[in-house]
Amino acid sequence: MKARLLAVVCILGGLFVAVVCAQKKEVNLDLDSRPMDRENPKYLTSYAPVLKDAKDAVVAVHSARILKVYRSRGMDPREQLLRRYFGMPVPEQQAPEVEERRAPQGVGSGVVISADGYIVTNNHVISTEAGTPADEILVELTDGRELEAKLVGRDPRSDLAVLKVDAEDLTYLPIADSDHLEVGDIVFAIGNPMGIGLTITQGIVSATGRSNLAILGESGYESFIQTDAPINPGNSGGALIDAYGRLVGINTAILSRSGGSIGLGFAIPSTFARKVMLALINEGEMRRGVIGVSVDDINADYAEAFELPAISGALIQSVVDGLPAARAGLRQGDVVVSVDGRAIVDAAALRIKLGEYAPGTELQIEFYREGQLESLNVRLSDPEDPYELDATIGEILEGVQGVILSDLWRREFGIERDVDGILVLSVANDSPFVDALPRGSVILEINGQVSETIEEAESLLDTQKVSRLYLYFNGRRGYLTIRSD
Repeated sequence: MKARLLAVVCILGGLFVAVVCAQKKEVNLDLDSRPMDRENPKYLTSYAPVLKDAKDAVVAVHSARILKVYRSRGMDPREQLLRRYFGMPVPEQQAPEVEERRAPQGVGSGVVISADGYIVTNNHVISTEAGTPADEILVELTDGRELEAKLVGRDPRSDLAVLKVDAEDLTYLPIADSDHLEVGDIVFAIGNPMGIGLTITQGIVSATGRSNLAILGESGYESFIQTDAPINPGNSGGALIDAYGRLVGINTAILSRSGGSIGLGFAIPSTFARKVMLALINEGEMRRGVIGVSVDDINADYAEAFELPAISGALIQSVVDGLPAARAGLRQGDVVVSVDGRAIVDAAALRIKLGEYAPGTELQIEFYREGQLESLNVRLSDPEDPYELDATIGEILEGVQGVILSDLWRREFGIERDVDGILVLSVANDSPFVDALPRGSVILEINGQVSETIEEAESLLDTQKVSRLYLYFNGRRGYLTIRSD
């Protein structure tokens, strides 16, 4: 039925007034009762399928310190102190009772990385305030089980630690290559914030390669993934996963004035973390090789001056003589742009990349020199023996210690740079060659051949009873014959 309208029109002092009255219409709100189709790839309606397995691979980690409390049984505490100080025995009936107490150190998170019970977490989660490992570590699984965990190894410089629990067929997270992450990718932070239980938050990758934040100290390796997925205290050691449910980072820290999340969360990239984890599991420690260079970031002026195609790379400012970079042929002014096939965008990226490899690892390094792209192989040395002195020293003759001559030894003995060979480092007093081979002499040739290694020199000397040595000593060169049995 059409609504009937009633209009009343009045003229009041030139004012036109119209009053319209209408019959009220009934309103209806339809209800769409169709359930959400979470499996339909056309519509992104829920992240539940992605997170279903991932959430079971994240655990709560509780650490404690065992304190020993001594209770007196009848003896004056001051007398007990004096007796212990002077090493005097305490009467058995008055000996103090020892009681152990567990002092909680912290609550954090961890990520199961293998079905047989390996778990990765942050080093600070399982450490005391003094930086030592906690006495007791307990892992709580999502199914309610509580398991004692053994500390496999830890690396304070990357803030990573690996635990092991006695369990089988655990749900674990596959590890993705975090180098493929881009700003804007969807990520999820899974952990145990504030000890309230498993919690999942969602956000995006806000930035990659965040460094120089002083979160891990001056010697730490910082190249964080930054995310706005809410991370709070207790999330440390938990998982940062991608939209495929793969591990891309270990949640480690936040920046906040209040102590709560303000959208500035940081995670250790999974690709870097994986190499640390493997080293801790297989070797019990993370050993890093050294290369021996100081580097700087590339800016627009450097890019133009060094004829670079882009403002990217790490400029070598100096090279330490005798260390791997110098031995391989790298020079100041070279601009490193790739290590082991991975792009190097700045000085921090080079340090992080080299920090993934153990001593003895040989890496291919690509660099620009005079505008031309070149490459060479560099073998990292051990920081405890960066000049590889122990590796190159050997007994070439009875009681005679020799070493491959390097710039370090040239400076030590005042030997010219154009001299190469085996330096006689020491001669024992009871050696049959003590009068023939002076300390500081250099064996240039053995039976007409140049020795590149200690082993090669030993082999050449073993081939003949009488050997012909061509020596350098105090600026002079000459032959010497020696007889060996």
